Amino acid sequence: LTTTLRKPPAMNQPALIVIDVQNDYFADGAFPLWQADAALSQVEAAVAHARAHHVPVILVQHIAAGPAPFFNRDSHGVAIHPRLLAAAPEAPVVIKTHADSFLETDLQATLDALGVDSLWLCGMMTHNCVTHTALSPAAARYPVTVLGDASTTVSEILHILALRALAPRVAVKTVAALSAS
Repeated sequence: LTTTLRKPPAMNQPALIVIDVQNDYFADGAFPLWQADAALSQVEAAVAHARAHHVPVILVQHIAAGPAPFFNRDSHGVAIHPRLLAAAPEAPVVIKTHADSFLETDLQATLDALGVDSLWLCGMMTHNCVTHTALSPAAARYPVTVLGDASTTVSEILHILALRALAPRVAVKTVAALSAS
């Protein structure tokens, strides 16, 4: 009797995680970011790509733990931007109170339930919540790609610095490059 050991099939189930695309980061919000509308357009393109390729989309929403300059519970500003909700109406929403989208949230359980083995990250702010999620100890088990043109922060220079700082540790791509791969 000969036993043949088979290597389990390689999984290939990424998830698109869209971080903190919320009203307070836009022109009428409490803390507008650099080129938020342009980043939102690229987020919509990333969502469309994900949906066309049966990649689950997960939305992350930051709600301040107490009174804060922005993202206060039940405010207009804390709401996920309506264009993103329209682009991904069925997406689960993970609520967080820290920069790291994994810390004290159900993100890991959501990814496990979906059978995810790699992460595509985008959103707001590049230098804070996107970076902290990409470099989270919980994210270390995944290949991570940050979609630089579908992310933004308070200024162009901080955005560029954050992406350059991430590049040695995670993949940094554009939405177009993701679509081409």
